[in-house]
Amino acid sequence: MDKRTLGTSGLEVSAIGLGCMSMTGGYSDRPDRREMISLIRTAVERGVTFFDTAEIYGPYANEELVGEALAPYRGKVVIATKFGWDIDPIERKPGGGVDSRPEVIKRVVEGSLERLGVEAIDLYYQHRVDPEVPIEDVAGAVKELIEAGKVKHFGMSEAAAGTIRRAHAVQPVTAVQSEYSLWWRRPEREVLAACEELGIGFVPYSPLGKGFLTGTITAATTFDAGNDIRSTIPRFAPEALRHNEAVVGLLAGIAQRKGVTPGQIALAWLLARKPWIVPIPGTRKLHRLEENIGSADVELTAGELAEIEEAASKIEVAGGRYNEAAERMTNL
Repeated sequence: MDKRTLGTSGLEVSAIGLGCMSMTGGYSDRPDRREMISLIRTAVERGVTFFDTAEIYGPYANEELVGEALAPYRGKVVIATKFGWDIDPIERKPGGGVDSRPEVIKRVVEGSLERLGVEAIDLYYQHRVDPEVPIEDVAGAVKELIEAGKVKHFGMSEAAAGTIRRAHAVQPVTAVQSEYSLWWRRPEREVLAACEELGIGFVPYSPLGKGFLTGTITAATTFDAGNDIRSTIPRFAPEALRHNEAVVGLLAGIAQRKGVTPGQIALAWLLARKPWIVPIPGTRKLHRLEENIGSADVELTAGELAEIEEAASKIEVAGGRYNEAAERMTNL
């Protein structure tokens, strides 16, 4: 697979990464651990070198999974993880809020290092901006971790352009991770321009709209209220899904002409936006992994990109991407 460099940092990764969150739950009951380890290792064999996890996924279980799966590939892959949530380390349960106090960052990094089985974290994101802690203090704490050899690169997630600029002035930011796809384009307002100006890479999570842009979800699809986060998201309510089918229809038409899938067109569109954009679609299925990897070989012509842009401009996506409480925790 082709490689891309995240901004001007020199951090080289595969053009398509792998988001690992769902491998320990989030969209269903927890999948079989051995199968997920096998899937991660297959991804490496297929050319994926960029893997995304976080301490809150589980909590902790996802980092443990990724650490075990990638143990044979130390030094050959890039592992990104995230800090910033209030987590009870004994009960392994989230406390319900964020916590990016410098003393907490310096403590929790030790747990991530141990679970991942690495001496230094390749890319360490602040998962959500903490309104109670100046971002300069957060960046300063990560800078100290970099100087101590425990972290290699600093990242931010769901941060506004102004916040990114303030952090970058203290410790250069290598990558910003935020939701971005054809049905969530808010980063285009200010964040992408800031990244380009400052030489920061951009990592879209949920680049397939939490599965919607693959064309496999319809208004009749139901989501397990106990295990699937989409059951809490307004965009996945039946009426919103019915309205939003127009987005998939746009992708499907081009996909049919090119002999690929709607999901591959969605990922190829992101790759065509900027050479420093690296999407991290998640999956628990081998055929989806191979499909996502294959999108790196799909080239969209200038005419096709213009066609997508023109059609998309006429579609107003219905429903929020998060419920109100979750959206308030973003900094956009």
